[in-house]
Amino acid sequence: MSAARTPEEIRASVEANRRELGLAIERLQGEVAELTNWRKQLAEHQKQVLIGAAVAGFLIGGGIAGVTGIFRRRR
Repeated sequence: MSAARTPEEIRASVEANRRELGLAIERLQGEVAELTNWRKQLAEHQKQVLIGAAVAGFLIGGGIAGVTGIFRRRR
């Protein structure tokens, strides 16, 4: 069985937990701010973004060309 803690020990423990929680929240806020910085993410992944945009443009362009080709054949 654990020994009973004094009120001072309990207060000290609560205060230590409060400080740790405050530091953890600050770290989390910093990480969230960094991850949601879309300009930085775009700059760091510029090659992948350009490739994705090119593929999307190719697919959209091909889809439009395919649809207009279907309508032209029906005439």
